[in-house]
Amino acid sequence: MHQLLIECPSLYEMMGCPSYHWQHIPLLELWHEKQHSDGESHIILESYPPGDNIEVLKQALTNNTVNYDGVDLPLPLNLEILKWSNKTWEILSSAKLPSQVKFYNIYGTGLDTPHSVCYGNEDKPVSDLQQLCHLEAKFVCVDGDGTVAIESAKADGFNAEARVGIPGDHRYILSEPHLFRILKHWLKAGDPDPFYNPLIDYVVLPTAFEIERSKEKGLEVGWEIISKDQDDQSNTSADITSLRSISALHGSANQSYSEAHATVVVHPGNDGKQHVQLNALAVSVDAS
Repeated sequence: MHQLLIECPSLYEMMGCPSYHWQHIPLLELWHEKQHSDGESHIILESYPPGDNIEVLKQALTNNTVNYDGVDLPLPLNLEILKWSNKTWEILSSAKLPSQVKFYNIYGTGLDTPHSVCYGNEDKPVSDLQQLCHLEAKFVCVDGDGTVAIESAKADGFNAEARVGIPGDHRYILSEPHLFRILKHWLKAGDPDPFYNPLIDYVVLPTAFEIERSKEKGLEVGWEIISKDQDDQSNTSADITSLRSISALHGSANQSYSEAHATVVVHPGNDGKQHVQLNALAVSVDAS
């Protein structure tokens, strides 16, 4: 615990925000042994939500020290930094984006992520809060990227255009191909695919009903078929028939259109059967 205070002062800002309306409240729990007025000790499980856990942390770190170059330096809970972090929470919770700015949220999923923590147990309760620095904690985990829980990753308070979860680690998710496909789709970089769905990371092909409906609206299909005789003149292999420049064009009133292209090679087979080889397929959308 005291190492985190040195290496990561922003730990105060990463503590659970007490003013946020949590769906699953992060808790600091401890099995505590207390002496009652009747002289008997009682073991109870105490739970502290964000904000209420500050007094526990303060007592736990009262005599906390770190040894540096042979000198023990006091390192208690820094209440001044805690005030700064509270101000940071206040600013972030009231922040709003301009209406012309689109906000997208990508977060990691699929990994156990610490959410709540418990010290001690019913057989070995905590009798002195200053023992917490030296006890091994038991974590309650939820879904997330191993560092940030999903609920926290989505708690930005903005009206997001889209929120997409990607299975992956907090850092290595940046190298996920899925992430780059989503970014290209949202930024309309390269040749965007109108049938790509970033939520499921699949290309959603149109149904037969949608194709028929497109035909009714004026779908134009152009075919250029190279016959066997023509192919013999341009290809030394006389047993290959090429089907080239297959395209489908769909226009609309606002001058935008969708166009699909494919290159196909047909290989004659035995018993009159043919093998069709699809070499390339691209879908593009332009709007003026």
